[in-house]
Order: sequence, then structure tokens, then C-alpha cells
Amino acid sequence: MTLPQSGEFSLPVRVYIEDTDAGGIVYYVNYLKYFERARTEFMRSLGYEKPAFPGENLMFVVSEANVSYRSPARLDESIQVTARISAMGAATLTFHQTVMRGATCLVEGQVTLALVSSEQGRPRRLPANMRQKITDLSYCENSGGSCE
Repeated sequence: MTLPQSGEFSLPVRVYIEDTDAGGIVYYVNYLKYFERARTEFMRSLGYEKPAFPGENLMFVVSEANVSYRSPARLDESIQVTARISAMGAATLTFHQTVMRGATCLVEGQVTLALVSSEQGRPRRLPANMRQKITDLSYCENSGGSCE
């Protein structure tokens, strides 16, 4: 796992048999699982374990996902899954994410998380200390960024 100065977090992943279809190609929904792992480890690198807000009755939920599939990953390949916060709202974090094989972009997407009350399910503002940490470390870049 690496977190370069650019604010992009990178998680190495090996493709296992359970990730693939009968042809040895990663099943499309598993890329969302890879994205989840990278976001989780990214937040862990910032000091936010799962659950991020124990005792506060707050949780992150995916409110939007947009994924473009460019090329398949295959059984036993080593890939890199990236996560970078591309936008921060009052109650949301938007991540730009990719799955890379070397310099080749296989999958690209944007995933927006909303912070909600775990009891009512209503949006809650991101805690000030989290907002400050993201801002101070320059992880939030309001540029869309893409792999081409």
C-alpha cells in the first residue's frame, strides 16, 4: 500500500479464482469490491478504522457509483487499485478510482460516499477534524482526473 504525495492511494491486488468468471476474467462487480478495499485502506491510512466513527452512530454509505470498464483483468494477474478524494461536500466524499495493470487503465470510476446517521439514515456533516485532515494533506483535488 502506498500513499504518494499526490494524495493517490494505491493498493496491490492479486486476482484469484473466486474473482473470475468461467473464462478467467474478473467478474464486473468484483471491481466495485476492489474499489471498496482501496477506499477502506485509504481511510485507514488517515487514521479512520472501520467503523470510522465508533460510538457516534455515523457511517458512510455509497450514494453514487459510476464505473467505466476498459479492459479485463485476468486470473493470477497483479493489479493496482487506486483511490483519490476528488471532491468533498458538506456530508460527502467523492473518490476517483482506477484499476491499473502497469500503465494500462483497466477500470475507472467515481464513487461518492455520504456520511449518515446509522439510526435515522439522514445525512450528517463530515466531522471538522476529518475535513481538516483531508484539506491539510491536500488529498482533495477538485479536478476530475482520469486515466487515458
